[in-house]
Amino acid sequence: MSESAALQEYERRLFDRLTQSDRYRTYQDAFRTATGLPLRLVGVDEQWCLPEHRSNQGTPCKALNLCKEACEAFIESNRLLLNHSKEVDGPSTCDCFVGMSAAAVPVKVGSGIFAFLKTGQVFQRTPTEKEFHQVAHQLVAQGLSTDEVQKLKKAYFETQAVDPQRYSSIVTLLDSFAQQLSRHAEDLAIVREGGEPESVVKARHFVHAHLDEPLPLPIVARQAGLSDSHFCRVFKELTGLTLTDYITRCRIGWAMRELLHPTARISEVAFKVGFQSLSQFNRSFARLADCSPSAYRSKNIKKVTS
Repeated sequence: MSESAALQEYERRLFDRLTQSDRYRTYQDAFRTATGLPLRLVGVDEQWCLPEHRSNQGTPCKALNLCKEACEAFIESNRLLLNHSKEVDGPSTCDCFVGMSAAAVPVKVGSGIFAFLKTGQVFQRTPTEKEFHQVAHQLVAQGLSTDEVQKLKKAYFETQAVDPQRYSSIVTLLDSFAQQLSRHAEDLAIVREGGEPESVVKARHFVHAHLDEPLPLPIVARQAGLSDSHFCRVFKELTGLTLTDYITRCRIGWAMRELLHPTARISEVAFKVGFQSLSQFNRSFARLADCSPSAYRSKNIKKVTS
């Protein structure tokens, strides 16, 4: 098997483990119950087609299964949505030709996008008869029968309408969960099915025990009992992360906990968790947390103290 095929197979297994994990399923059920909206975790290159995802469709989507052209239009909307989310490297929202909104939020492993949390199929305001007639006119021209249009009309006006501010809040919550799911995916990547090689276990334990110290590759590889090049290949293969990415994420995770202490200075936290400069800490933190250390503290310390 080529390196590319092996990586694809590894990522597929990791994706399956993530979708079957208790953490994802618990949140998915809670999200659906609390919001009434569907929620799916989709792969980066996954092709979306309505008939294949009935459990995650709004009522109009189910009705539109009757129309091949409508399904193709939804696929194109989904493609544009995911591409925009990749471009902005964050949450993205778009409207389909029916006027319903959908949102995609990226889930990362390492510095790359691994999957998307996807929700939506709602109106952000109550639709009108005029708007429905415009949609119906398009679909009739594409072959939808009169009976099918009537079924769609009933489904169209039964679809949930969510206030834009509430919809924005739902996407914000989803973004917060996506960050948690990213960390969970990394945990799953590190703990391989059936256990991981003893060499990698030793290396990880050594890293966690010495996070506040310099951790050059030769020293960590020596702990694993492997050559530098062999260790790099094995570690990346098993975790999906380079050693540098793994160490940085461990340090930022530690820093996030330390920042919840109101009296701790940000510079003290940076050096405590092993960074050699404050600027390096700030750049790494912003890249992984999508905000500065001070903004993270301000936002999260209220949750802890409230």
